[in-house]
Amino acid sequence: MTWNELTPEEKHVIENKGTERPFTGEYDNFYKPGIYVCRRCDNPLYSSKTKFDAGCGWPAFDDHFVESVKEIPDPDGSRTEIECAKCGGHFGHIFVGEMLTDKNTRHCVNSLSIKFVPETTS
Repeated sequence: MTWNELTPEEKHVIENKGTERPFTGEYDNFYKPGIYVCRRCDNPLYSSKTKFDAGCGWPAFDDHFVESVKEIPDPDGSRTEIECAKCGGHFGHIFVGEMLTDKNTRHCVNSLSIKFVPETTS
């Protein structure tokens, strides 16, 4: 499988399960129409319609495209990691039960793990 070239910072997050500092990512306070794809393999992940301001310092989404994201419980059971269902790249974690949206789910995603593709108008 051919993947996109990554910067050292992107590799740290995507391949080594790192985390970018809160409130520093390019998509934390970004709300344009379009979709977000995996930065490593371009797998479509999230619609901008599911993005919301959780105030947590990272982009937050309350839904994802079907079969685009894989959920993996952390070994200690305290959190659930989310990664790309296509390439296995690390995105962040999913949290349920915070009552921030009607769906009661928050995908807390590192900006370095995703790319924005703007909505095209015909």
